[in-house]
Amino acid sequence: MKIKTIVLMIAVAALLVAPTVSAQDTVSSPSVVVDEASLMNAASADGAWIVIIQQDLTVDEEIVLEGKFKNDGELDRKLALYDQDSDHNVTDRYTLKAPSITVKSPNTRFKAGTFVGDVYVAAENFKLTTGFTVKGNVYFENEAAKKTFKIENGTTVTGNLVNNW
Repeated sequence: MKIKTIVLMIAVAALLVAPTVSAQDTVSSPSVVVDEASLMNAASADGAWIVIIQQDLTVDEEIVLEGKFKNDGELDRKLALYDQDSDHNVTDRYTLKAPSITVKSPNTRFKAGTFVGDVYVAAENFKLTTGFTVKGNVYFENEAAKKTFKIENGTTVTGNLVNNW
């Protein structure tokens, strides 16, 4: 009887300390944004790994991309301001205007399109890709965010890259 009790206690303890799978680990569908409310929801920790905006959009609030998301098992977050064809070629680009956007999700990339406002980077491995344009400054919260920042050819930042540390 003592052995059964010990085994049961170990099993319960293992369940209590075992890692849990977060909701973000299981989210794989995109969040298609149509207005400010849907953008704020998609950008939140309860949103999806990819935030798709397929129209020009202006919002009055600061946007915060937060939470850890996975795409095909890898940490990934994407802000997509474009349309694409069946071969994944960019066919149209859109503009998002806001006072600022803060990147707190690791491995975030902004792909195609234009963001008008300042970008604050608090997470590592932030990337501007596929001809993305930032019409504003990019501020880095710490050295790790700056050192892991990547900008591809054809991508433009009209303002400055600023260290905040």
